[in-house]
Amino acid sequence: MGVRMDIREVYASKSPFYKLAKRGFDVVASCGALVVLSPLMLATAIAIVIDDGRPVIYAAPRAGKDGKPFSMYKFRSMKRGADAMRDVAAIPCDDGCDVPSKPLLHEQGPAFKVDNDPRVTRVGRFIRTYFIDELPQLVNVARGQMSLVGPRAIEQTREYTPYEAQRLVVQPGLTCYWQTSGNMRMPWEEWLELDLDYIEDMSVACDLRILARSVGVVVRGEGG
Repeated sequence: MGVRMDIREVYASKSPFYKLAKRGFDVVASCGALVVLSPLMLATAIAIVIDDGRPVIYAAPRAGKDGKPFSMYKFRSMKRGADAMRDVAAIPCDDGCDVPSKPLLHEQGPAFKVDNDPRVTRVGRFIRTYFIDELPQLVNVARGQMSLVGPRAIEQTREYTPYEAQRLVVQPGLTCYWQTSGNMRMPWEEWLELDLDYIEDMSVACDLRILARSVGVVVRGEGG
């Protein structure tokens, strides 16, 4: 692998017209999607309340562009009080099964990951599969905290290294190379390189290609 140019310099060299067009498209598309998808979002909210009560929305702390903190909105897909149950190995399965011998909790670089998370509700499993839980992030996009396309906003378990922090040069996105790669379990090092690849590749055509691929990922139910 060759030595990368400083990603900050790469982003600074992007056309001001592209950056303006990207923001304009984010505003128009996110607001339009919120209107079109409002019946689905209402149905999801009702299903969550019936399945596990309130709250419906979970505000997840995330680092945005240049590390600026913000609250990323998601439909709640986990049981109430899930944040206090991080030691998922101690959570019994709903059907009384034994705790799996394979550790569930692991870190993927600075990201927090859980396999077969027992904290996820029945409705949560479905809305995660089809990425419905992420629809409230359209509000973050409309507010300028996120973009439709950009590195995924992750829950950090440690500080970034200077090299990793380059992924924060741009706004986090609803979808990205990683999410459309077909391998969401790839090692953090590969995930990071895809994020930096995106910043190097950023263009109107690149964003439209990623959005088009994302539609296929949603239809195939490759989330969760």
